[in-house]
Amino acid sequence: MAATTSPHPQRERTMHLNRIPRNSTALPRYTLAAIGFLSTLAFSTACIAQTPDANFPSWLDGRFEWRVSQTLLSTNDGKLPDSSEHPWIAIKDPSVVQHDGRWHLFCSLRKKIDGNGRIRIGYLSFTQWDEANEATWQLLNLTEEYHGAPQVFYFAPQQTWYLIYQAVDSTRGLKYGPCYSTNKDITEPQDWTLPKPLYEVKAGNKAGLDFWVICDDQFAFLFFTSLDGTMWRAQTELANFPDKGWTDPEVALRADIFEASHTYRVGNTGRYLTFVEAQRGRRRFFKAYLADNLAGVWAPLADSDKMPFVSPANVLNQSTSWAQSYSHGELLRESNDQHLSIAPDQMKMVFQGASDSEYGVGSYGDIPWRLGLLELADEPNSTTTLP
Repeated sequence: MAATTSPHPQRERTMHLNRIPRNSTALPRYTLAAIGFLSTLAFSTACIAQTPDANFPSWLDGRFEWRVSQTLLSTNDGKLPDSSEHPWIAIKDPSVVQHDGRWHLFCSLRKKIDGNGRIRIGYLSFTQWDEANEATWQLLNLTEEYHGAPQVFYFAPQQTWYLIYQAVDSTRGLKYGPCYSTNKDITEPQDWTLPKPLYEVKAGNKAGLDFWVICDDQFAFLFFTSLDGTMWRAQTELANFPDKGWTDPEVALRADIFEASHTYRVGNTGRYLTFVEAQRGRRRFFKAYLADNLAGVWAPLADSDKMPFVSPANVLNQSTSWAQSYSHGELLRESNDQHLSIAPDQMKMVFQGASDSEYGVGSYGDIPWRLGLLELADEPNSTTTLP
């Protein structure tokens, strides 16, 4: 679809998605392709379920149990830059790496205002998660126009840190789409470069949102979603990253999903995990899928109400949880480079959450999202190290 140059003033999460079908079943020209896809998917799912692998984690059967921490970061901590005229209302879209013994956290920060300046990308650094709310936020000077949903990683071939995010900046002729900024020193938030496009969205192509980059040894892959049950994929050779040679986006997954697909390499198993936000009623939760390679078929792993990746149904201490919606999560990685590798049996996730009453306050932009941690529980009675 054609890229637009300015976001919708009311709800940034549904912006720039013109021409995306709201009923994804109305696609008759894809019928034969869909049949082939589903056949391959069924075969892949059966192989994953039946193939023993001593190196693969215990959750291969798609059964997950989690424990949730107390609220770690909220706008009430008093550490955000002063904005008394237009108060901060949400901390959301977290992405994090650990470097030199410190966590480096990037988030979207939302103000109670429409128009320019309502969203900024914030940066926070700390050594322990229970110290996060004592750290002071710093704002990245990227653009006053809409931008957000950052992803951070170290691109080893260039020895450079990257932020991937969605942005528009009409003052610089930057149309909405997937953008990047770079920095040689992650500890210097003022050194991030102004946004540049990974590619310009062609007329007729999907613009999408929640852009995510992960690499194998040959290609960089860009994944994103489009609010219609579709996850998209584009790729370019590593030598062409970040802004040359991208293929046109193609469908990577069609399912009952909504937004924000986040993809990781599962240790040394040779497999990849993606988890995607879904919605049911007025709650958000996560579904998960597995693939043998980043260009391959994504097979369902935990993608139902009864067997979700994360939802109130499989959070062991849900009765005391502050969140009923689990949204836009980032798994804590075992490395900070472009491979996005996770330790499969030690999974922890930082996520944005909200209670049912908070989620129902008004439009999406009014939700007072907070951040917390989820930790994979090996057994129902296992101990936890969460704050």
